[in-house]
Amino acid sequence: MVTDPQTACFEAGIKFGTLYHQFAGTPVSPDSARSLERAMAEAIENQPYCESVSVHILDGALEAELAESAADYTELTGRFMEVEMEIDYEGVRVRTRMEMEDGYPLMKLVSVE
Repeated sequence: MVTDPQTACFEAGIKFGTLYHQFAGTPVSPDSARSLERAMAEAIENQPYCESVSVHILDGALEAELAESAADYTELTGRFMEVEMEIDYEGVRVRTRMEMEDGYPLMKLVSVE
């Protein structure tokens, strides 16, 4: 039998996979960063059991990338964003966060309550 906490964690993983793989590669610039943050959060919040999503595109990292580029935009990757989510499944609340670790964006469980 799968427990409610296990299902809640699974749901969190599904949301992170959707967010990252749906939006990775999206063209992003300093001018479009805020609207992209909102679009990402609102898209994922549509999914079942999703209580909240916070997406923050890191302006400093984005600007540093563009300073070395001839283009006015770059592709969105995990190193340009911080993401937190809260999932509620059958009263089990799961908090998650995406963090860069050794150059790779890892989605982590923060708490299961």
